[in-house]
Amino acid sequence: MRIGIRTEEGKLYLFVAIDRTSKFTYVELHNTATKPIAAEFLRNLIKTLPYKIHTILTDNGIQFTNQKRHKYAFKHIFDRVCTDNGIEHRLTKVSHPWTNGQVERMNKTLKNATVKKSVSPATQRASL
Repeated sequence: MRIGIRTEEGKLYLFVAIDRTSKFTYVELHNTATKPIAAEFLRNLIKTLPYKIHTILTDNGIQFTNQKRHKYAFKHIFDRVCTDNGIEHRLTKVSHPWTNGQVERMNKTLKNATVKKSVSPATQRASL
């Protein structure tokens, strides 16, 4: 759901959501990938969709869930947004990016269509 890309201006973060049934894709680009930004991304996604989300699958990034070592932390902000909107939040298996293959493939497509089109071939190899 989140990927870092390098541009001439520096590193940017692409937040991506894909509806597995319709393949509808929602994307936001941010300067940072923080917990509040991930939660706001989800709120924006909810406002954009004409239907209710019942399940969301994310990786185990700190933007989306508390780490195991934070077992006494407050409920994660992303999980609070899910709870407030009746969404079940599932996590991919650690070190198994293929579990979320549709998003991984869409990330590659988006990078090819944007970053790789706007920089020279030499810069592409250096930045990716």
